[in-house]
Amino acid sequence: MSRPTGLIATKGIELLTWATPNGVKASVLLEELKEAYGLEYTSQAINIGQNIQKEPWFTAINPNGRIPAIVDHDNNGLAVFEGNAILGYLARRYDVDHRFSFAVDDDDYTRAESWIGWQHGGLGPMQGQANHFAVFAKEKIPYGIQRYVGETERLFGVLDARLRDRDYVVGPDRGRYSIADIALLGWANGIERLAISLDQFPGVKAWLARVLDRPAVRRGLNVPAADPPRPTALDEVDEKTKRERAELKKIVDAAKEQYGYKYASP
Repeated sequence: MSRPTGLIATKGIELLTWATPNGVKASVLLEELKEAYGLEYTSQAINIGQNIQKEPWFTAINPNGRIPAIVDHDNNGLAVFEGNAILGYLARRYDVDHRFSFAVDDDDYTRAESWIGWQHGGLGPMQGQANHFAVFAKEKIPYGIQRYVGETERLFGVLDARLRDRDYVVGPDRGRYSIADIALLGWANGIERLAISLDQFPGVKAWLARVLDRPAVRRGLNVPAADPPRPTALDEVDEKTKRERAELKKIVDAAKEQYGYKYASP
């Protein structure tokens, strides 16, 4: 695949993304809209490891130099950045039957906003920092590891309590699949890389299985294209990955012990 150097579409939605927990928000919803309404879109792979998102053509679209971003060529070339802003925009403009969202005068619209805001201000930043300190940083700093992995666990405890007697995060009765679930999907799907077992959160695990069972979700998780398809948190991992996670768990457990961390949620 050639390195992107600018926009390539002249009509419809153009998606600029990479397969991160934030990046898949846009691709999953676009796949759902495509299946439900026939909404076509163009996508470009923005390899963040190559810093394509820092190039001037991209920062003209998103000044913050982050993925995902979209350009709506059918709406005067409007650029929208931040995954949750993209969810809101696409839902308002293209989910006309509210299959994945709620009408503005429906109280569930506000409930969905609350959970999406919770993800944006809490779960995403905390889990992102946990990934940095526990997985990516060459120097394993115990305080940072126990602080952010612990807060990630606490937040998943909050989500687990919400899903204890619900199928989806927001909606009447046991809930209805919506952009609130899509906002959380990528983060829940990446929890086990932190050596946090989904078995600790049975409500989250059952909800994740329910969401991953949707064909559009599976397709959206594989934008940009991946062959073979990207594994999910519910797939069996190979022996190498098991060993790496076991070693990471030792590091995390030692950091927690050093600072007296005790799990509590909320």
